[in-house]
Amino acid sequence: MKKVIIATLLFTMLHSCMGCSDSQNDMESVFVPQEEYMASDMVIYEANPRIFAEENAFSAIKADLGRIQSLGTTILWLMPVNEPGVLKSVNSPYCIKDYKKLNTRYGTKKDLKELVDAAHAKGMKVILDWVANHTSWDNAWVTEHPDWYTQDANGNVVQPQEQPWADVADLNFDNETMQQAMIDAMKYWVTEIGIDGYRCDYAEGVPDTFWKKAIAELRTLDNNLLMLAEGGKTSLMNNGFNLLYGWNFHSRLKDYYAGKCSLADLYAMNISESEGMPEGTLRLRYSTNHDQASEASPIECYGGERGAMSAFVLATMLEGIPLIYSSQEAAYPQSLNFFNYGVIDLKSNEAFAQEMAEIIRAYKATSSVRGGELEVYTTGDVASFYRAAGSHGMLVMVNTANESVQLKVPMEHAGKTMTDVIAGVDVKLPTVMTMEPYQYFIYQQ
Repeated sequence: MKKVIIATLLFTMLHSCMGCSDSQNDMESVFVPQEEYMASDMVIYEANPRIFAEENAFSAIKADLGRIQSLGTTILWLMPVNEPGVLKSVNSPYCIKDYKKLNTRYGTKKDLKELVDAAHAKGMKVILDWVANHTSWDNAWVTEHPDWYTQDANGNVVQPQEQPWADVADLNFDNETMQQAMIDAMKYWVTEIGIDGYRCDYAEGVPDTFWKKAIAELRTLDNNLLMLAEGGKTSLMNNGFNLLYGWNFHSRLKDYYAGKCSLADLYAMNISESEGMPEGTLRLRYSTNHDQASEASPIECYGGERGAMSAFVLATMLEGIPLIYSSQEAAYPQSLNFFNYGVIDLKSNEAFAQEMAEIIRAYKATSSVRGGELEVYTTGDVASFYRAAGSHGMLVMVNTANESVQLKVPMEHAGKTMTDVIAGVDVKLPTVMTMEPYQYFIYQQ
């Protein structure tokens, strides 16, 4: 059920820098169509096995489950664990040689089963990355079933034509025998290991009809399987996926911090991604993931550690299901090529990780307003929004600038007593408040 609210509120921000005006500005809140949220506090942790250990990554991740869960994680997403190809390889984990075999550098089938069982014992779910669009060139299917692949006019198997991925061969989804072999391989890990679902790579490159068939068959094994699509089109939701990527919001978030768009543009994208979502489905929201971190770290994208934290607050609290990418909690300062093996000390910045955990705790603590009416305020560099449901409300204010600002709290909230969710204390909101560079507040009532 969609909920929309309109309001015009006065929300003034005064920059504490030379030449800034202290005049008030009228700000109009934005229409936000909002689907009913599932009754869930899902938080996904994307684990790149190659940064946990050079060898035996399954065991290393298992040993680290306590720390991963302490961040607020409820779902562990393992990047591709299948045997990777060698022929024409660029060392990508998304180049699959055998769908029913594991990357031996990560461990054995027994090791993976023990990891999944240990996660289940902690009340966490585990989903695997699944690459359905293409295989490696040395996958046995290429020689045994060339008709399972897209071919050129001369009968040669080709790479995906819409992508620059020369290391992989494009599968032909017009071939129903191939489709069934793919579904059989997906069922294998559900029945043999007991995984709880899949994150489906490049889901938009695969026909919706395949996903509808595959997900229906998978859910005969477990009706509660979680299916996350790396894609943005809402038709994927109509064919069985629970979650879609918030791709466009993330791109706009990066652009906003880079000064390439306005806060109003960011809010508009939030609206756009919310429209047309089937009831009970959600967007994955993130400030980084493995693709983005391979280009630049959050520290580089958002103006340092404090900027990265403020961006994480926006991505987590505004809408959707939060994602943490392994290395993000350590405030890893550089780009991270996920093609490479290289252990990272994920405990190197415990204060940063603890702060992320507190934000996730705030996300869960404010679940009573999830799906409620949303008002957003386009005021200078302070991203602010208020969400309400019944007698409950949540006010979030994030200074997205690397400078102190003063702002005038909206009249309807000034003087109100709310709980500072992070500090755990009741606060009477002032008329005017000062926010330090990249500072944020999360209040609830």
